[in-house]
Amino acid sequence: MTILQAMFLGLVQGLTEFLPVSSSGHLSIFQNFFHLTTPEESNLFFDVLLHLGTLISVCVVYRRDILGIIRDCLDFVRSASHPVPGDEKRRYTGARLLLLIVVATLPLFLILPVKDQIERLYYSTVFIGIALILTGAMLFVSDRMTRGKKTAKSMGVMDALLVGVCQAIATVPGLSRSGTTITAGISAGLDRQFAVKFSFLISIPAVLGANILSLAHALKEGIETALLPAYLLGTLVAMVVGYFAIWMVRYVAKKGKFGWFAYYCVIVGILTLVLSFVL
Repeated sequence: MTILQAMFLGLVQGLTEFLPVSSSGHLSIFQNFFHLTTPEESNLFFDVLLHLGTLISVCVVYRRDILGIIRDCLDFVRSASHPVPGDEKRRYTGARLLLLIVVATLPLFLILPVKDQIERLYYSTVFIGIALILTGAMLFVSDRMTRGKKTAKSMGVMDALLVGVCQAIATVPGLSRSGTTITAGISAGLDRQFAVKFSFLISIPAVLGANILSLAHALKEGIETALLPAYLLGTLVAMVVGYFAIWMVRYVAKKGKFGWFAYYCVIVGILTLVLSFVL
């Protein structure tokens, strides 16, 4: 792998991981139609590093929220063991948000038994095309939904479970994880900005868990030390591009302009279907 290839893969990872256009769908198109190397085929260790780069992007953008969750949880434990007058009236919003994130993460465990079947869909460009069109349709509808007002203080457990189930469904290639979960959040009455925040926060345990599982296989496969400079540069590109991609999604959500991505997904989906039958 060359440094330019590593940078290109980092660019693709950083953009498609967060923009609601489906990273798995784009990687499938690149591989099946253009025979371009994907991160997984280049090196499993590099794939882990790229996901680590985008994970850092989320943590940097939402660092205050993450620190608030940690601080609130520590305060809650302290107040439970050493009650202080007035603590009973305090609303531990950060601890509550952590509980909602855990609830939204639980449906992912239902995917484990069918993980191999889902991965096989990666090679079906017809399925990818249909899934991209569905992603576009979801984004188009989300722009027209009534603006909700729910935040971490008022979001319910069932709202989190709905978003979590949609995140599990979005593990199929071609469906955008961010697009699906943000649309689910908006449909549940979440404030648009909070829907984006919650979507990215629940990606942290999802990506971290997948990386931990992949890391063991990556270490068994071995690390090509000669390629470490290219790997690290690709990871840096994924991290920087991912950071700006998150801000772009936040801006688009605030303006209610997901239609931009909706049209893109539908066009790419239709082209994918056409090429599937022509080539």
